[in-house]
Amino acid sequence: MDNEKERLKAILIKKSYQKRKVVLTSGRESDFYIDCKQTTLSAEGAYLVGKVMFERIRQAPVKVQGVAGMTLGADPMVAAIAVASHIAGNPIHALIIRKEPKKHGTASWIEGKNNLPVGAAVTIVEDVVTTGGTLLKAIERAEAEGFRVAQVLALVDRNEGGGELLKEKGYDLEAIFVREDLVG
Repeated sequence: MDNEKERLKAILIKKSYQKRKVVLTSGRESDFYIDCKQTTLSAEGAYLVGKVMFERIRQAPVKVQGVAGMTLGADPMVAAIAVASHIAGNPIHALIIRKEPKKHGTASWIEGKNNLPVGAAVTIVEDVVTTGGTLLKAIERAEAEGFRVAQVLALVDRNEGGGELLKEKGYDLEAIFVREDLVG
């Protein structure tokens, strides 16, 4: 697993890390940007994200039945994790949390929820965490649908307050990589 994690790190640095000024989703300015979608949407990157994150989910304190995240950043991640879990013989279903409820049909906030029973333990994932605001929204929506959040997991934590905010709300943020792993 260490080789796979190191390979994933190399892909993130090559495809996703950019040294430039940018305004982040949080509104904060930064002198670097991490666009994880460049990694999670590549064939090898998706495979490695699925495998590495599934292995971390297996270590959760309870048996996780679903993996969920806010669209769009988490979409390729939850799909990759679900596929990796199926291959490993321990299926974890994917859920996609919308930014707005569906405007027609079910008017649902969460896609894929019928694959899991109410009360199922889920891991909430995010590609890059800065302030933690997106993760909190995802957690709130998952809990409002009756799921139990067992784990919160990021591909990259920028170490800019998101972990602390989540801790204040009673959740521990785990990250595969932190800022220093990619920025140096």
